[in-house]
Amino acid sequence: MSLKNLKNLITSMGLILIFIAGCSDVRNEEQKIEVQMRIGDENNYEDFKEITDHEQVQKVQKILDDIDWENAKVDMAHPADYIFDFQFNNPEIEAKAVLYKLWISPNKDKVELVIDAQSKYSQLDKKKSGELFEILTGEKLADLK
Repeated sequence: MSLKNLKNLITSMGLILIFIAGCSDVRNEEQKIEVQMRIGDENNYEDFKEITDHEQVQKVQKILDDIDWENAKVDMAHPADYIFDFQFNNPEIEAKAVLYKLWISPNKDKVELVIDAQSKYSQLDKKKSGELFEILTGEKLADLK
């Protein structure tokens, strides 16, 4: 390998490491979850809850990361019961928020999630549904009537 190629390789590796370090810094930044609840039967929402506890935010992120999302454009019977997104606590960080839409199943034992912008859909199992719903709303899914 020539000296020029070696210098190019070292420069490229350095840039890649800087990029990775920058991305990991953003991933480790404190975030909060902003939850809105649907009001009435229309597509109107109001601020419902802000989750700032780091551990709770991480639990929700883990649940979402573990989902096996389906690529699907869905047409639900009514607007989402709740919508939520993650926001960085540091206002200096600019990132496009992913808006999650959440529906409670008719049997009130599971939740369904949609990411419209990515055409993603998933119905969580009862356990994960209960965990996610309780963190986002402070209520137990099983207690809904």
